[in-house]
Amino acid sequence: VQLQASGGGLVQAGGSLRLSCGASGRTFSHYGMGWFRQAPGKEREFVAAISHSGGDTYYEDSVKGRFTISRDNAKNTLYLQMNSLNPGDTAVYYCARAQRGWAALVINQYEYWGQGTQVTVSS
Repeated sequence: VQLQASGGGLVQAGGSLRLSCGASGRTFSHYGMGWFRQAPGKEREFVAAISHSGGDTYYEDSVKGRFTISRDNAKNTLYLQMNSLNPGDTAVYYCARAQRGWAALVINQYEYWGQGTQVTVSS
């Protein structure tokens, strides 16, 4: 399984970005997916997760109401719409595939990772 994240960049505070994550293989629709982020000097942290069908979604508290996770199983693609960005959102963002079909919240429940895409929010 290969995951390719894209869509990162430099944006001013209050702006928006949409991250995408393309997945190889024919089993994308069978697994939960998630987004994590890692800021310099910090551990990788959970951002959002979605179940295999897209019916269940979960968010880290600081992004609730600003970020939206979604997926298009026909296109093998995961998305993260990020609005009202602030400098605290600056990090490398990673997409990941869970071990099962549900929306996993814990990092060790993910087994495949993309390479990461840098998001920088200027004040």
